[in-house]
Amino acid sequence: MKKHILFVCRYNRFRSVIAEALFKKYNKDKSIKVKSGAPIKGRPLSSNVKKLAKELNLTIKKHPSRLTSSIMMWQNITIIVADDVSETLFDKNKEYSKKVIVWNISDVKTDTLKEMREITKEIEKQVVKLVKELKKD
Repeated sequence: MKKHILFVCRYNRFRSVIAEALFKKYNKDKSIKVKSGAPIKGRPLSSNVKKLAKELNLTIKKHPSRLTSSIMMWQNITIIVADDVSETLFDKNKEYSKKVIVWNISDVKTDTLKEMREITKEIEKQVVKLVKELKKD
């Protein structure tokens, strides 16, 4: 079965965008596809998110994406990279044998690079763990 992973956070402005980019950096299995999105489309990415991505040599998308029905049909693994997105939004996934994983990662409160780096380290740990788990499958 093909793996289509969707990383989700509240606005698709930081956590899910960074998770998607880190996954693309660490994952070597090109058959696994990833996207990111949010239930609420956020404002454009902040300059600090762009700076952080550049620091980490990550390629990030330019604009936040809202979850659509086509993305929800495409994915078969949803990873909620947030503590402020309800898992109940994805209850239908379970009916279709789609997997939902929750990482419970807090959003930035100050939008500073220092805080973003700390949260990114947590996201990176989860992404590395995920990549290892997927290799076992």
